[in-house]
Amino acid sequence: MKRFTPYEQWHCELVSSGAFDHLNKLFKLNEQSDWPSCSWFDGFLNATNANNRPIVFKEDDYFSAEERYYEQIIFDTGLVPTRQKNWHDLFGGFIWCLFPKTKSLLNKRHVQEINLHGTKQRSKHRNALTLFDECGVILAVTDDMWPTRLRNHQWQEAFVDLRGEWGNSISPFMFGHANYEMLTKPYIGLTGKALFVKVPSDTFCKDLVAQYAYLDTVLCEMIENNDCLQDNSLLSPLPLLGVPGWHDDNKNSEFYSNTDYFRPKRRIR
Repeated sequence: MKRFTPYEQWHCELVSSGAFDHLNKLFKLNEQSDWPSCSWFDGFLNATNANNRPIVFKEDDYFSAEERYYEQIIFDTGLVPTRQKNWHDLFGGFIWCLFPKTKSLLNKRHVQEINLHGTKQRSKHRNALTLFDECGVILAVTDDMWPTRLRNHQWQEAFVDLRGEWGNSISPFMFGHANYEMLTKPYIGLTGKALFVKVPSDTFCKDLVAQYAYLDTVLCEMIENNDCLQDNSLLSPLPLLGVPGWHDDNKNSEFYSNTDYFRPKRRIR
């Protein structure tokens, strides 16, 4: 597989697709004329880590002599090493703004796992934390049939037949900042990892800020109390370009006929 290489320059049109609607509505990302700085986030960020230290994005050069692991720096100091003019770290900043409780919990869990296993040996739990942090998509659902449909790869039913239900009984919320980065240069095969969250029927009637705040609280409780990221078993493949509204080509139902991308569920022998 060809390695993904992001664009090096800032272009606001790269974040103009429907996949970035939430970032454009909440942060006006598509109106930026150049790369946002670390301090630009100060007006949006209200997060503390598990040590009750405020989260602050800091230029990566500041940590040139640092020997601690990335997650340990954040846990010990509240400072987040942030590469400038870098899509991956830029989108990571937005996720801290939108999911401060959950990001703080993931950071704490990473450090706990490092204390148990060291930095070289990765547990199943830490692998799941990383996968969700990079590639996770929260699918908030009011109908219990949605997890069944999508886990069984019923793509035609979920994306075409029930297309009008997106935004009504199901709504996607990006968590994985690597997903966002790769969506600046979308390609067939781009797949995230879905985690289903049951929500009350009136959730999508609320403003977007309230929806994120609610999901952050619920997701944090799911990870803390229900161990939903103890391993990867609850994460389900989600073809990101198939999500209604996230990619212009999927307006044509023929887009979903590509079974190399929208793969049927593999039968268990």
